[in-house]
Amino acid sequence: MAEHDEGFVLTTVDSITNFVRQKIAAPMIDSKPVQFGVNWARKSAIWPMTFGLACCAIEMMATGAGRFDIDRFGAGVFRPSPRQSDLIIIAGTVTLKMGPVVRRVFDQMPEPKWAMAMGACASTGGPFDSYSTMQGVDRTIPVDVYIPGCPPRPEALLYGLMRLQDIIMREAPSAYIFDSDGTVHRRRSFEEPLIAAATSNKTEAVA
Repeated sequence: MAEHDEGFVLTTVDSITNFVRQKIAAPMIDSKPVQFGVNWARKSAIWPMTFGLACCAIEMMATGAGRFDIDRFGAGVFRPSPRQSDLIIIAGTVTLKMGPVVRRVFDQMPEPKWAMAMGACASTGGPFDSYSTMQGVDRTIPVDVYIPGCPPRPEALLYGLMRLQDIIMREAPSAYIFDSDGTVHRRRSFEEPLIAAATSNKTEAVA
């Protein structure tokens, strides 16, 4: 009987907690002022991971140097551990043997986290259409921003970082905090003018 009562109490408390999370806390956090403040803080303090695979990593290092100064965007604190990072920049060629390692490193990063594919090799396999090369790192991890080029210049990486900041500003913070099943479902909300413009463009194209 005691076990039954304990299970009943825990189930009731869990139900109340989920109700408060979903009906009160989540709408409050997703309100425009709070969402803007949280996302502004996140986009202004991105911690990339110290991770390079091939020649594109040289361009990534140059981006962190004084001439290009990635610190202007709050993303100059390259971390040595995936558990301290929220952005992984896949800079270089990903082989099939390296794919599981990239996935393991990505899984060790805490949420919220993002990924960028820097260069043609990371995006599509580049010129290496061979048995040993993965034809795009998005076959093993989800990619938020693709940066073309072979290799892309540091300015291209900075532009990709700015586009990632745009993505972060459209995200719903509650997606990372209040999911009751413990998983993260990325819910990115777009403003109505953007949706209307995309719909009108699609209509014009069909017409």
